Amino acid sequence: MKGIFKNKKILVTGGTGSIGQEILREILKYEPTVVRILDVDETKQFELQQEYEDYENIRFLLGDIRDKERLSRAIEDIDIVFHTAALKHVLACEYNPFEAVKTNVIGTQNLIDVCIDEEVEKVIFTSSDKAVNPTNVMGATKLLAERLITSANYYKGARKTIFSSVRFGNVLGSRGSVIPLFKTQIAKGGPVTITDKEMTRFIMSMRDAINLLFKATEIAQGGEIFVFKMDAIKITDLAEVMIGELAQKYGYTPDEIKIEIIGNKPGEKLYEELMTEDEARRALESEDMFILLPEMRDLHYKPNYISTSQAEVKAYNSRDVKHLAREEIKEILYQKNLL
Repeated sequence: MKGIFKNKKILVTGGTGSIGQEILREILKYEPTVVRILDVDETKQFELQQEYEDYENIRFLLGDIRDKERLSRAIEDIDIVFHTAALKHVLACEYNPFEAVKTNVIGTQNLIDVCIDEEVEKVIFTSSDKAVNPTNVMGATKLLAERLITSANYYKGARKTIFSSVRFGNVLGSRGSVIPLFKTQIAKGGPVTITDKEMTRFIMSMRDAINLLFKATEIAQGGEIFVFKMDAIKITDLAEVMIGELAQKYGYTPDEIKIEIIGNKPGEKLYEELMTEDEARRALESEDMFILLPEMRDLHYKPNYISTSQAEVKAYNSRDVKHLAREEIKEILYQKNLL
């Protein structure tokens, strides 16, 4: 990675979020010239600034990706952009759909335009498995943003910028994830609320997410969607593991902490998908990821990736795959310091 990031100028949109902060923490190891953190959250900006006050190569920029003029200033002379800024909470997007459009869709197009104008080297967009067969506003806007990122490679003209996407699952311990919620509910004596006992999700650690992001940055040729091969869990199993491990810490016995089924929230799916069967037809597979090739390809498009083969043509979803056993979930939570 040092060869990719050393002496580079890097911008992270949404840089005070969980993924943005981890990008910053890891990328500083590779000696970039500067890392610019663009975000609308001034409180998080201030907190992060205090944490990194001894670093001279970090710049904190207040701004919104909805503001194209602000983006133009932020991206001036930048080499690599990690685009993590988004409205990501399913329920908030359901009740405020056009706000999601303005940030996740129009904001992404603003970013594309200014990156082409500045001839940024690479733009890596962080998407979500909720973009696959979306049933909610958040997923639909992420899907459209993926399409915008892919299509940017074909209307940039002679400009050199490479645009690619990375499709994440649920990042364990990130802001808004279910683990902090379950912890809070257990600390209060329960109940731990679950929408449906059959609900399943793909999970990945923060380290896995960043490793995928950096690997995608290294090998991206333009228009691909990179998908990490993730484990799947039943949310009920996760809740029961956390109750068993945390109840006594907060002065309760595990039997005292009840699980309550509250029913699906608007836009919520019972299971998530990594890619559809149609996408799998144009997907390559390596040991740790899938690479979805763009549908739109010109005659000169010749993907060249090391150690890949054609993926099996099937839908990949969290309902039909093998789920981690509770002992495996517990081991992962301890390994990642989430308990």
